[in-house]
Amino acid sequence: MALKQVSSSKCFGGLQKVFEHDSVELKCKMKFAVYLPPKAETGKCPVLYWLSGLTCTEQNFISKSGYHQAASEHGLVVIAPDTSPRGCNIKGEEDSWDFGTGAGFYVDATEDLWKTNYRMYSYVTKELPQLVNDNFPVDPQRMSIFGHSMGGHGALICALKNPGKYKSVSAFAPLCNPVLCRWGKKAFTGYLGTDQSKWEAYDATCLVKSYPGSQLDILIDQGKEDEFLTDGQLLPDNFIAACTEKKIPVVFRLQEGYDHSYYFIATFIADHIRHHAKYLNA
Repeated sequence: MALKQVSSSKCFGGLQKVFEHDSVELKCKMKFAVYLPPKAETGKCPVLYWLSGLTCTEQNFISKSGYHQAASEHGLVVIAPDTSPRGCNIKGEEDSWDFGTGAGFYVDATEDLWKTNYRMYSYVTKELPQLVNDNFPVDPQRMSIFGHSMGGHGALICALKNPGKYKSVSAFAPLCNPVLCRWGKKAFTGYLGTDQSKWEAYDATCLVKSYPGSQLDILIDQGKEDEFLTDGQLLPDNFIAACTEKKIPVVFRLQEGYDHSYYFIATFIADHIRHHAKYLNA
């Protein structure tokens, strides 16, 4: 699989790069960002995947979160993919900000219009890791995942659907129970159809209830002034209740005064990198 380098910039002794490739799963050109810490020059490093939220590309996280210093210090390769296929000429893909382009929801679509291209779940759990393992100095056995909002939902479901694949998981303001929120209902109806039992395979709160109990340490930060928390889009209480019932350890921190933005992410990003480094460098 040919990778084309789009950009490369030195940052905290390492290199922030962006690559483009033809995706087999998504049947379109896709970009993803890769941070190679200084340690990657001399050996294989653990790899941490970041999944972004609605409307984002691979650029938002790498330019706004300020993650590079912590990733450099802990010797982590960090991968940030795009949030959906692009330019597939599907009717309606550009019509709204919370469905279609920039809003892949990390599911494998089953509805006719979307099922050929909108396979972000398989892209981030299979195709992209394979590509990364083949082309960069990473240890495929040491992998973790985190994300924000729609991407926080993505990180949680990827970890919960694949026990043992990821050493750790964390999220900023994730959509914890999308089968019950407006964003989730709209996306799941469009991508997966009207049979709501199929939605549960991509809902963290539903997945926790049947999680087989392989050790997973979950960290979630949530801004208390987040408009989408107040609006009932995120529903963390449902997820925490399900984790408590299953005795799955989750550290949930409600952060006073913070909203849903990258200012919030930038404030706590070093904590999250530390959380993952603890498991990845063990």
